[in-house]
Amino acid sequence: MNYFRHRYTGLPALALLVAAAGCSSADAGARVAVPSPGAKAAGLCQDLDEALPGKLDGLSREDPEPRSALTAAWGGSAIILRCGVEQPPKMTDPKVATGGDPDAVAGGVNGVDWLMERADGDGAYRFTTANRLAYVEVTVAAGRDSSAVLIDLAGAVRKAVPEGIAD
Repeated sequence: MNYFRHRYTGLPALALLVAAAGCSSADAGARVAVPSPGAKAAGLCQDLDEALPGKLDGLSREDPEPRSALTAAWGGSAIILRCGVEQPPKMTDPKVATGGDPDAVAGGVNGVDWLMERADGDGAYRFTTANRLAYVEVTVAAGRDSSAVLIDLAGAVRKAVPEGIAD
């Protein structure tokens, strides 16, 4: 069962975890694994690539290597976006939907539903869209304003990746 078919609005836990990120900088010159989605998702991801903002959280877009319409980055590796990723396993975990998983929270920001997970041990967070025809993953390094990043990305995601359940 996909628990993200239900709309979660105003989840305070998401806001608290987003606000919990501290302050640090990220390394420049990111290398990112390029996803390999099906043709439909790849087309949506190309549309998203064209709609993405040039700046996020005050950082300029500096696309990672290897260059691809499926990936983008801002501030080196401070903010990394990958479009067309696989569905995260936590997205179907009932503990996430009920708030019983301390490392993953479901919530929405400006009309886009997200699964938020701790990305690694250094305070980074990974956000993956839910209820969209392609999964978009955004990793935000510790110290970045995750809420500002998600707010700035919401318009592009809504424009390029329609609502629905990804294949």
